[in-house]
Amino acid sequence: MGELKLWNKYRISNIPSLIFLDATTGKVVCRNGLLVIRDDPEGLEFPWGPKPFREVIAGPLLRNNGQSLESSSLEGSHVGVYFSAHWCPPCRSLTRVLVESYRKIKEAGQKFEIIFVSADRSEDSFKQYFSEMPWLAVPYTDEARRSRLNRLYGIQGIPTLIVLDPQGEVITRQGRVEVLNDEDCRGFPWHPKPVLELSDSNAVQLNEGPCLVLFVDSEDDGESEAAKQLIQPIAEKIIAKYKAKEEEAPLLFFVAGEDDMTDSLRDYTNLPEAAPLLTILDMSARAKYVMDVEEITPAIVEAFVNDFLAEKLKPEPI
Repeated sequence: MGELKLWNKYRISNIPSLIFLDATTGKVVCRNGLLVIRDDPEGLEFPWGPKPFREVIAGPLLRNNGQSLESSSLEGSHVGVYFSAHWCPPCRSLTRVLVESYRKIKEAGQKFEIIFVSADRSEDSFKQYFSEMPWLAVPYTDEARRSRLNRLYGIQGIPTLIVLDPQGEVITRQGRVEVLNDEDCRGFPWHPKPVLELSDSNAVQLNEGPCLVLFVDSEDDGESEAAKQLIQPIAEKIIAKYKAKEEEAPLLFFVAGEDDMTDSLRDYTNLPEAAPLLTILDMSARAKYVMDVEEITPAIVEAFVNDFLAEKLKPEPI
């Protein structure tokens, strides 16, 4: 396996990165190996596999009025784990939106709690930031527990909002995108959609790994919807196949209409003007795969995806 393939397979976005695998299954045991070594230099917790959320969060949680309650009070609730810090401007703007979302979700009668995991640089700035938040926090002084949560979810940057179901399983790691895209919280708890319409707020996901993007002529009403219907069964099949193996799907699926952002994406990746145009873009590997055919059918999409996954396609540089 080439060096680049390993980078892509494990979605490495910054270095140094240390990832632990289970040699018998090849599954990722832990993404944040550097944090592990810092937190557990003696190797007492080896083999550092993922622990259940309930176990990692165990202990007291704070409200900003100083009141403390046990993590067991989260039983039966959806939970947002919010990694954030006052020194980071995108965090502050997300917090403002999130306060409203939290209120709306609670008012709709949903059992929902958010836990702030601070990356602030001092306890004072933690307290100042937390005073704006109506939810719970891991005590700033409990650095070990904050670090364990960072490790559990392989946090690479902030703000990150991870939404869990009442069993503590991840529903989405893209809570930030979901909250900003769904002001009325109609889609809560935001189970991932198999196919997304490319937009300013979700375009960041193009950097997370290979993405199938079907560009359509959106002058034609209903074209985007038809394209989504075309890709959806194929996306669902792939997602289900990898979920059965307890792995993340190796491709994200998008439909892109015509707007300034799509134009700049085409320019950046040097794509032909044609629509419809079927592509797989892999930004981190700076590679693209292009299928320029008159008519795009489910059979064509499926063959294209399968050939990509079987590494039969020849990449062109971006």
